[in-house]
Amino acid sequence: MKLDIKEKNNYTLLCDFYEFAMCNGFFESDLKDKIVYYDMFFRSVPDGASYAIIAGLEQLIEYFENLKFDDCDIEFLRSKGIFSEGYLEYLRNFEFKCDVWALPEGTVAFPQEPLVIVRGPIIQAQLLETMVLLTINHQSMIATKANRIVSAAQGRPVVEFGSRRAQGYSGANLGARASYIGGCAGTANTLAEKIYGVPAMGTMAHSWVQLFKTEYEAFKTYAKVYPDNCLLLVDTYDTLKKGIPNAIKVFDEEVVPRGFRPKGIRIDSGDIAYLSKEARKMLDDAGYPDAKIMASNSLDEFTIQNLLLQGAKLDSFGVGERLITSKSWPVFGGVYKLTTVEEDDGSLTPTIKISENVAKITNPGFKNLYRLYDNETGKAMADVVTLHNEKIDDTKEYEIFHPIYTWKRKTFTNFTAKPLLVQIYKEGKLVYKLPTLNEIRDKVQVELDSLWEETKRLDNPHEYIVDLSYDLWKIKEDLLDDHGKTYSRR
Repeated sequence: MKLDIKEKNNYTLLCDFYEFAMCNGFFESDLKDKIVYYDMFFRSVPDGASYAIIAGLEQLIEYFENLKFDDCDIEFLRSKGIFSEGYLEYLRNFEFKCDVWALPEGTVAFPQEPLVIVRGPIIQAQLLETMVLLTINHQSMIATKANRIVSAAQGRPVVEFGSRRAQGYSGANLGARASYIGGCAGTANTLAEKIYGVPAMGTMAHSWVQLFKTEYEAFKTYAKVYPDNCLLLVDTYDTLKKGIPNAIKVFDEEVVPRGFRPKGIRIDSGDIAYLSKEARKMLDDAGYPDAKIMASNSLDEFTIQNLLLQGAKLDSFGVGERLITSKSWPVFGGVYKLTTVEEDDGSLTPTIKISENVAKITNPGFKNLYRLYDNETGKAMADVVTLHNEKIDDTKEYEIFHPIYTWKRKTFTNFTAKPLLVQIYKEGKLVYKLPTLNEIRDKVQVELDSLWEETKRLDNPHEYIVDLSYDLWKIKEDLLDDHGKTYSRR
């Protein structure tokens, strides 16, 4: 079941207050119709990875579709006592008129690349900042973390278990969605299946076992109710001496005689590597080599990687707080920066933000993004950020160079250049067909298959090339020259 995008909450006031203050200033300065361009991009990937998985576009579209100021909103803003009545009336009659381009959900992206581009009247484009960042930052962070954990599991299913420790209920629900995009097999969050279609799954908690007089009685009762889905939590008291023997006894007495095979066991504490190896022997010796062993308990990609290096006999993982909060790197640092002002005659004036920190110097201009694929291997070789109207001719040789260390160059032949940004809105009208959640999830796998394994390493991954086209680089250099800040020479 999928809710209609028109039925979502109105988050119009979920906006940094300074945006309302600036927009009042724009209105009073007769700048309300000035057309500008903003880029959303990020500067580094969480956990030192080389790539991110982009997610959250569907929820951003839901926000755009419900972007309006009701009477209550206007009265609240009036109560602040700093806004003109003309500005409040403008907001009351607000009609979304922006053009929006974005990377589709499930796209692999790299630092300094435009994820979302907004073109529109300055007041509208400015007011979008908080929600563009909030929506894309959060889900991209969780999707990226989930993908790292799934990668560490080496094909074993990972289930998201983190709802109870998420940062609020929206973090739990949207985190489950993003986790599924990132590759998780499902979630413990039932509402996430109702809203988004993420498969909800689970069996029992320790409280089930504690409720009964004996662990054996607890397992037996559960097996009677769910003989066809019997996965037992075996670490409430003593995993090897009680939990697994009781599980095997119940499998023998309640599951197999009724024509089913047991699903397996879950271990949630202790030395999971050691316990899983011992459990595997016990299950195999009892005639249950097909019974799966699931692990949970404060797992992440590095814990899972270490467990498997130790030879742990595990078939699946339940991952909670360290996934749903991206505990090791809980901020996806996307930013939203002005890049272009459109003049009255339609010409474009690029703008730049300069910093002593080179990574924080913005790329000016209205842009496009191309990915270059090797025709022989199908692998992605580099991304090139270009001006919007530039075309990369993949029938000819194409040279790229590092935007700072310009002597670092590479020439491509026999390649295909694919533009990645897709138009989502045209003059405020949705022109993009939303994919299903499973289509987004499938796209992630296609994208990952196009990357070399060295780029996907958990530790010290190969740095993927992202360069600027010469025309875009020249505009940036000229702007830096204008401010006496040139840092490179061609």
